[in-house]
Amino acid sequence: MGYSSTCFIQILKYLRNLNSMTSLVLFKNNLRINDNDILFDACKDNKKILPVYILDEKNTDKPLGSSSKYWLHKSLESLNNKLNNNLQVFKGDTIKIISSLLDLYSINQIYCEEPFLSMDITLFDKLQNLCSLKNIDLNTRNCTLLWKPYHILKSDDTPYKVFTPFYRRGCLTSTLPQKPVGSPSSINYYSCSNNTSIDQLELLDNFPWHEKFDNIWKIDEESAMYIFKDFIDTKINDYKLERDFPALNKNSKLSPYIRFGLISINRMWYELDKLIPNKSIDHFKSELGWREFSYYLLYHFPHLQYENMQAKFNNFEWENSNKHFEAWKKGCTGYPIVDAGMRELWQTGFIHNRTRMVVASFLVKNLLIDWRLGEKWFWDCLVDADYASNVASWQWVAGTGADAAPYFRIFNPILQGKKFDTDGKYIRHYVPELNSLPEKYLNEPWEIDHKLPYPKPIIDYSYSRQRALEKYERIK
Repeated sequence: MGYSSTCFIQILKYLRNLNSMTSLVLFKNNLRINDNDILFDACKDNKKILPVYILDEKNTDKPLGSSSKYWLHKSLESLNNKLNNNLQVFKGDTIKIISSLLDLYSINQIYCEEPFLSMDITLFDKLQNLCSLKNIDLNTRNCTLLWKPYHILKSDDTPYKVFTPFYRRGCLTSTLPQKPVGSPSSINYYSCSNNTSIDQLELLDNFPWHEKFDNIWKIDEESAMYIFKDFIDTKINDYKLERDFPALNKNSKLSPYIRFGLISINRMWYELDKLIPNKSIDHFKSELGWREFSYYLLYHFPHLQYENMQAKFNNFEWENSNKHFEAWKKGCTGYPIVDAGMRELWQTGFIHNRTRMVVASFLVKNLLIDWRLGEKWFWDCLVDADYASNVASWQWVAGTGADAAPYFRIFNPILQGKKFDTDGKYIRHYVPELNSLPEKYLNEPWEIDHKLPYPKPIIDYSYSRQRALEKYERIK
């Protein structure tokens, strides 16, 4: 049976309209081509797309830190290259810029990442209103998390506050994460002039470390996938046993790639599922679960970003010594494992996970400096500084958050150094002033009668531990 001439004309009109449709693809935290749902869906039916990134420091209560800006700059360069130099970058108010783009170009659809943080949700609500006024279809996709926070609730429909039941009972018994969608078979770009170069975003301005970082990090999708493949090929089976030893280099170091979406968390999950299960793989997957938990907490308890989750800590007596804080930042506390960690952070934009806990515990419990000051410093220095993970982890160490470490769990920097840097390789690398010391004194250099270009401890550990516990007793 053939088509009538009227029907055929209608089909042609539909195809012409379809071909004239343009979708604005708004990139934010997932700066990749592979397994990016918003890009994949926008490219269906060969529709034209306008890929856009907006650096919006007006609609955020937490502008990016210096190291994150460096990573963002490199990520955008990589993404633009993958998009054949068709990425449109802007700086300013997201709503005003998108409104202008809607007026300039024949855009009838917008694809964007589903928001899970309060400031992103607020911005998304404004975008919804704009699209409603201009009769534009707004499409969201979850590109960031394995499980949506509002899908994981206890039997009484309240959110979890403890990680293990959240992960074991909530996530692992919920629907499976979405399977990766791969890359678009083809991308049909809307032709227009590039409005702003990536350099004009001024992400590298006043950033003195980026040349050093260039020798440490290779920032693109291919490198992220290579690092992940190498990790599961050579490191993951011993991960649970060796992850805590900073000198062994057994961490994945994927966190900054995950933070900026250069690798898909869904793809990682399903690649891990292909492996023969063992305790190390389960442990690594649970760490991906901790990232989920961090976002989950901030989704359900947005005040966590700046306030103690446990209100009793609002009355805690912080000392907040500026002298001690500066010594900590510079890696000059007199405690070698602490100083090694803080110098690693400054030199590389990264800090080993075990050492992160040690330096954070030392700051908030031994020096009695408010966790928010430490979180702010990490936010500026870390290339993997994540809105949710950074604050949730600091509150965990401080004992102020959900599922927090008990306050009396105070990491002993001397014992931590001896246990997890047994041969002193990590300390000697980042604190070369101690290279001449025998291993016996490496974590207690003050015990040897030897003049060293290295500071004495800024505080006595035993005294500081007791002081912290006494202050805690006052608010229990």
